[in-house]
Amino acid sequence: MTTNDRSATVEGHAVLVVSTNYAPELTGIGPYATQLAEHWAQSGARVDVLTGMPHYPAWRVDEAYRGVRRAEEVRGGATVHRRRHYVPPRQSALRRALFEASVLGHGLLAPPRVRPDVVVSQMPSLAGGVLAARIARRHGVPHIPVVQDLMGAAAAQSGIKGGGRAASVAAAAERYALRGAALVGVIHESFVPGVTALGVDPARIRVVPNWTHVRPPTADREATRARLGWNPGTVVVLHSGNMGLKQGLEVLVETGRLAPDVKVVLMGDGNQRDALRARAEGLSNVEFAPPADADRFTDVLAAADVLAVTQRASVLDMSVPSKLTSYFVSGRPVVASVAAGGGTAEEVRRSGAGVLVAPEDPSALLAAVRKLAADPAGADGLGARGADYVTLHLSREAGLARFDALLAEVLGHARRSTRR
Repeated sequence: MTTNDRSATVEGHAVLVVSTNYAPELTGIGPYATQLAEHWAQSGARVDVLTGMPHYPAWRVDEAYRGVRRAEEVRGGATVHRRRHYVPPRQSALRRALFEASVLGHGLLAPPRVRPDVVVSQMPSLAGGVLAARIARRHGVPHIPVVQDLMGAAAAQSGIKGGGRAASVAAAAERYALRGAALVGVIHESFVPGVTALGVDPARIRVVPNWTHVRPPTADREATRARLGWNPGTVVVLHSGNMGLKQGLEVLVETGRLAPDVKVVLMGDGNQRDALRARAEGLSNVEFAPPADADRFTDVLAAADVLAVTQRASVLDMSVPSKLTSYFVSGRPVVASVAAGGGTAEEVRRSGAGVLVAPEDPSALLAAVRKLAADPAGADGLGARGADYVTLHLSREAGLARFDALLAEVLGHARRSTRR
């Protein structure tokens, strides 16, 4: 089946996308849910989106939506139905449970008044997965959950307060959302064992990797460094994205402490930002920057010497950071301070775009940074492999085509079942 055939399959169908994260959020899962919904709308489907209020990665409701209980808007041809929910300023198992409960409660009390032909949910939101499963069952239509993170594993591995007790509850919600699904999408094959353990037949699992949702850099690298105040001779290590518990960003602060001549930039937001700033007090070479504007984001990434992705040592099979797709397109080398057996490490190895070091080890991270800084040609070579990897495997067209195929498979099966 060609790309045009797959796109034509959705034409005339009603698709409901359930994702707690959505535009105008610029990082994490929101951009993928948005581009997917808008792609199907532009392919001729009637697309509705059930989502929350924009809050990520700051974990603060976007100023334009504060005080809003419900909203309906049209974005890119998709009708977006927003429901108010609790947003915890700091993470704990209890606060996360309240967040999920509020998403679920408001979604159950006021679902969109539409009758879909298929429901597609983006998880890690447990509430979103449960909501989508219930809506699909109510209308007797297929449900396709897409697993971006495994929250049961996240609760156990991320170090969140009370996470051990919450893991079994989260796994039960995931089991409910996944076991009755027509097909289950996972963004990386490392998730397959975890999804299978939740009772999903491996024959119903499809790998649908995320794609690069940002444009390649276009600005002059030195001009961008000058605009940012980065000295030409200073090695800059940049981390971009969420500042949460599972990232274990303390390792970058401590790397800065070990090397006053290296500039460490933490760009983004998240519930651990204040704690990290307190830890970095007195370190003039550790900088905290707000998220870059969308039109300058990859230019800032490309201006760094090294891009860092970090995770706690306990994080293995529950998450593959979406930031990697943006890192690769920027053309700079990646240093991954992550567990060697996890999906993040596998993706870095597969791309050939970076080096792996032991997690939570600032000395090892610093040694890798210094080695790359001493070999500019080698560093540029690693960065070029990342850009090539994006072209070959992570383009938006390829990513959306995989989702078209997923939807076509389910809709085709539903049509055949109806005719019997």
